[in-house]
Amino acid sequence: MWKEFKDFIMTGNVIDLAVAVILAGAVGMVVNGFVTDIMMPIVGNFAGSVDFADMKYVLSPAIVEADGTVTKPENAVMYGEWVNSIINLVIVGFVLFIIVKAYNKTKKPKGPAAPSGPSEIDLLTEIRDALKK
Repeated sequence: MWKEFKDFIMTGNVIDLAVAVILAGAVGMVVNGFVTDIMMPIVGNFAGSVDFADMKYVLSPAIVEADGTVTKPENAVMYGEWVNSIINLVIVGFVLFIIVKAYNKTKKPKGPAAPSGPSEIDLLTEIRDALKK
């Protein structure tokens, strides 16, 4: 059983999958950092110096005592985080599109397709004619 497991783990497909998962995590961190640290400040600047993460619709405000303790926390819909997520999705999708497009350009173009042989019907017709003889 141990040998079978070792053979399974050491196949190329499993190792390729492990490398792909690790690289995907690293690329995800890079793209997330790009979106968070570079793109969102630019988008916020063009939107009137707005930080989307702080945008919310307050359903009920927080109740604070005179000494500063919060007796009832604020209840709010934090739609700004959702806007950030949508912008993040669009940017990640665009980056992946560019990567796949560049990868497809590096592939060798396929030559003309090999000529196809006779169809099944042609083969069956030949067999039938041969059997008649």
